[in-house]
Amino acid sequence: MTSNVPATATPPAQIGDDRRISLLVDAIRDYAIYMLDANGYVSSWNPGAQRFKGYTASEIIGQHFSRFYTEEDRANGVPAKALRTAAENGSFEAEGWRVRKDGSRFWCSVVIDPVRGPDGAIIGYAKVTRDISDKKAARDALYASEQRFRLLVQGVRDYAIYMLDPDGYITNWNSGAQAIKGYTEEEVIGRHFSMFYTEEDRARGEPSEALEAARTQGKYQHEGWRVRKDGHRFWATVAIHPIRDENGSFLGYAKITRDVTEQREVQRALERSREALNQAQKMEAIGRLTGGVAHDFNNLLTVIRSSAELLRRPDLAPEKRDRFLAAIVDTATRAAELTRQLLAFARKQPLRPETFDVAERLRGMEHIILTSVGSPVRVEFELPEGLDPVHADPSQFETAVLNLVINARDAMPRGGLLRIAARNTDRLPAVRNHAGAQGAFVAVSVTDTGSGIAPEVLSRIFEPFFTTKTVNRGTGLGLSQAYGFAKQSGGELAVQTEVGVGTTFTLYFPRAQGTTPLGISTRAHTAEPPLVAHKVLLVEDNEAVGSFASNLLAELGVEVTWATDGQDALRTLAQRDGAFDLVFSDVVMPGMNGLELGAIIRQRWPTLRVVLTSGYSHVLAEEGVHDFELLEKPYSASALLAMLQGLPVAANQAKASDTGA
Repeated sequence: MTSNVPATATPPAQIGDDRRISLLVDAIRDYAIYMLDANGYVSSWNPGAQRFKGYTASEIIGQHFSRFYTEEDRANGVPAKALRTAAENGSFEAEGWRVRKDGSRFWCSVVIDPVRGPDGAIIGYAKVTRDISDKKAARDALYASEQRFRLLVQGVRDYAIYMLDPDGYITNWNSGAQAIKGYTEEEVIGRHFSMFYTEEDRARGEPSEALEAARTQGKYQHEGWRVRKDGHRFWATVAIHPIRDENGSFLGYAKITRDVTEQREVQRALERSREALNQAQKMEAIGRLTGGVAHDFNNLLTVIRSSAELLRRPDLAPEKRDRFLAAIVDTATRAAELTRQLLAFARKQPLRPETFDVAERLRGMEHIILTSVGSPVRVEFELPEGLDPVHADPSQFETAVLNLVINARDAMPRGGLLRIAARNTDRLPAVRNHAGAQGAFVAVSVTDTGSGIAPEVLSRIFEPFFTTKTVNRGTGLGLSQAYGFAKQSGGELAVQTEVGVGTTFTLYFPRAQGTTPLGISTRAHTAEPPLVAHKVLLVEDNEAVGSFASNLLAELGVEVTWATDGQDALRTLAQRDGAFDLVFSDVVMPGMNGLELGAIIRQRWPTLRVVLTSGYSHVLAEEGVHDFELLEKPYSASALLAMLQGLPVAANQAKASDTGA
């Protein structure tokens, strides 16, 4: 039989188990692995033990292992206890301080296992030690950090800071939470946080909604009532944040609550004080407003009444009769202008915005401006090319500019320079505690070299009937009209002034986008056009006004049917379909207002002309005229006649104003 092993080969050296274990232990340098005899004396020593503890094998074998312990541990019998525990329990594990040969200490983990002979008796101990000083330092640092954080959280008493598990159950509790809510830690740990909510909030499901919002949105913030242990409610600010570990796993919630009941009461008291102050200021303004209105209207009514009474005299000369009639008409026009100025200040006037060229409009006003200021005042215009058109009510624009011009004239009683300028701008200035704003505007400024405005007066200049002028030199409504008109048009009125140097008022109006500006009407005076409306349906709920308007329309040569409300007007139109050329309706009526009536007429009788009339209507101020023609009260006979002649009502109003009618 032939062997496969070469004749020259020798068998490998055989290594015994004991030798292999010895080589393995000697190769380990991160652990001190050595043996003790039954009494605790060192009987073996590996390189790891020499590296950790500094002793060579020859220096330590035969020495008692207690020499590695600190003096305190030896005094307390710790080495003996370690061996006894290992013998009794089969193992001993601990961490503690140990001492190197050079006397330095290191923190180690220790495992001691008993070694038994064939008969079970202990013949020694196997001891494994590892230097874990770096891990202890990290652990101690973490513990110290956690302790500092815990002390920080526990030291906060103005905030309730605690944690919830994912289902909303309380897992810890700080001293602030106890101070605010009245519960000790033992009373709340493990209970659901909804216990702090009111019954109403729990019934609405607010606690679960708060947790869901915090989890899905990253945070939840709220203010509301919460309940203390004694049942009393307090007003709290609440913040809930989700907590996730380094892997993003959801662990629960951090909840912060603060009792702000006192601050809330202070804030509410402050608001009540402000409301009381505002109310007092409103009452003062109303008193000043009503007093001013009463004063001015009584003056106007005095002229009208006196003139009317004199007209009754049968022996009155024709020229005096004409003079008194003219006084009545002129005074009524001034009363209407006073009303319009009041509505402009209150931003309640129905505007008729159009797109127009500012420079062209101002140049068209040059004659009336020069006439208004007189020869002592030199007037300059700065109207550059390329000004954008604006979108505003051109009639009110002219009134506002003229009011500013007259105000500038009165500031220069001995003459001076009045400069009227316009420019494009992309920003509204910050005025009267309002922040500035970006936007496309045209700025129209009126600058004088007059006396300027004193600081104590500046804050009141836009108040109605407030004036520093002498008696009969002004109503105190010019600046308030310009201010109200600018604000109602989506713009602003700014003022810059210096006492003894002069003042600049600047009106800002929104620039028009994508429309062609309308020029000033230059309609030539021609022969009086014929009537186009011969049959008129008058809709007026006021008996006195309805009777007067009906008679006035009849005097102008038309057939008038008078309806007292919107429903009556619709019934009349349905019964006499096609019988009317024009519906002339008041806006403010009980039930159906004029705008609603006009909308129905447009739908049912689209070719029938509708003209609305009103002295003031919150409906018009808030909603506008919806492209209906509007004849403002008080209207004149000439304005009614132009309406019946088919002329646009906007032109009628201008014509009536121009003629003093």
